[in-house]
Amino acid sequence: MVAGEYRIIVMKNPITISLTFFLFGCISTPEGVEPVTDFDISRYLGTWHEIARLDHSFERNLTDVTAQYSPREDGGVKVINRGRDMETGKWKEAVGKAYFTEDKDIGKLKVSFFGPFYGAYNIAKLEKDYSMALIVGPTLGYAWLLSRTREPDADLCDRYFTEADRLGIPREDWILVRTCR
Repeated sequence: MVAGEYRIIVMKNPITISLTFFLFGCISTPEGVEPVTDFDISRYLGTWHEIARLDHSFERNLTDVTAQYSPREDGGVKVINRGRDMETGKWKEAVGKAYFTEDKDIGKLKVSFFGPFYGAYNIAKLEKDYSMALIVGPTLGYAWLLSRTREPDADLCDRYFTEADRLGIPREDWILVRTCR
């Protein structure tokens, strides 16, 4: 496959197209959100399971969603978001890159899934053992609850939903992708 053919395929991927529009120039931190400090990217790398998210077209009907983070040679982070379409059963994948927007010990990054367009990736809450994270985008309308395990503890999930409530993300707005046990 030649490079031009790959670009055509990537642009037809609905996840990539939607993420591009979401990410266009949106690298701010919403009012009231303080990205975590004492952040260690080496501990954050690896696989995260999406537990809950707010509704957006680029993830609609996706289940078994994971985010895989790994180091890039240029000092950034490679991002692979993957999920299975519940209607077709087919896997969809978006590959991107992320870079710190402030000091590397602050959980504030910008992420891009297409070209020079970046969106905010604010780590608003993170367990000390890096087992769960609350991510907020450029507005409170973009948020994800991620876990290292597929079925995290219900009390832990509740603490994160309580923090989201405090930030102004109502509990009833979340789509539960996985069960907290």
